Amino acid sequence: MIRFTSPFEFPFRAFEESFSRILQENQASAANNAAAKPWSPSVDIRETANELVVQADLPGVSENDVDLRIEDGTLILKGERKFENESKDEKGGYHRIERSYGSFARYFTLPETVDPEKVTAEYKNGVLTVTLAKKEIAKPRQIKVAIQ
Repeated sequence: MIRFTSPFEFPFRAFEESFSRILQENQASAANNAAAKPWSPSVDIRETANELVVQADLPGVSENDVDLRIEDGTLILKGERKFENESKDEKGGYHRIERSYGSFARYFTLPETVDPEKVTAEYKNGVLTVTLAKKEIAKPRQIKVAIQ
């Protein structure tokens, strides 16, 4: 096979080899440093006439590792997704680690219409659903006015 080389090929090949080596070293150490990657769970917030509903995706997070509280008009969601190295075998190991692990914290300022005494939470299939009831005075109401 005849190979044509350009005078620019060597520097690019050296760069590519160096870059590949750095990526391999980072992937090899990723299992050890998986907890160092920051992450933040995705959240949906919707409002109905009677309540505010917050849903957070927490896949791989144990219910015991979730801290949910209301302080000074703020809904605080904290927790941790722990990295568990399942491969104890020297022959096996991770080829890639893309999921993030470690502690997270989300803060949501609540409107004054929310009753902090009437909050419920449910954790099912990795989704935390927090239902915040509205105060009675904040609920929309209709008053029929008679025309004379």
